[in-house]
Amino acid sequence: MFRILVVDDDKSTRFFLKEALELDHYIVFCAKNGEEALDVYEKEYIDLAIVDIMMPNVDGYELTKQLRMTNKDLLILMISAKQLPEDRKKGFLVGIDDYMSKPIDAEELLLHVKALLHRGRAASERKLVIGDVSLDYDSLTVEGHGQRQELPQKEFLLLYKLLSSPNKIFTKIQLMDEIWGVACDTGVETVTVHIGRLRKRFEDWDEFRIENIRGLGYKAIRNV
Repeated sequence: MFRILVVDDDKSTRFFLKEALELDHYIVFCAKNGEEALDVYEKEYIDLAIVDIMMPNVDGYELTKQLRMTNKDLLILMISAKQLPEDRKKGFLVGIDDYMSKPIDAEELLLHVKALLHRGRAASERKLVIGDVSLDYDSLTVEGHGQRQELPQKEFLLLYKLLSSPNKIFTKIQLMDEIWGVACDTGVETVTVHIGRLRKRFEDWDEFRIENIRGLGYKAIRNV
């Protein structure tokens, strides 16, 4: 299930966007300004950010710059009442993927969101390379050190998620929601079990490691 961050200083706009997206079964987080958005982004895994331009302190352009510095693959849809070509150009120059003018039509919004998410998946090679090690999403395999290991699905998805965002801390709940789904009734201890298996499986591989962040969760360290 895709997770979307909505950033707008107007309460009614946030409510409107959140309701439209949730009706289409997205998980939605909201922030009323750039600072709050960055706090949410630090704590939650986000697939796509919907960012307003006109906000106090950290505006949409600056927020986009900061998000893009953190994650070059994050999808960013900018929304604004500004409709001049210069405003759109500036947005694309700082790193947005798409632009919509207010007032926002719910149906059109969902079309833009679906197109962006589809494009993001299609643009991905579905293969992650770390030095001489490669993870193939389609075959659930990890190759390296003269070996080709086919992992159980959950183990592979967990490893792929962590290594795709090196140094980013994921809580156990985040990983449960992303890998097992929000409706899963399995306890978060299953994440610990799977992490233990991955550590054992790749304990002699120097290219990466998984660290336990006490009281928070896990993060992956890539050494190459």
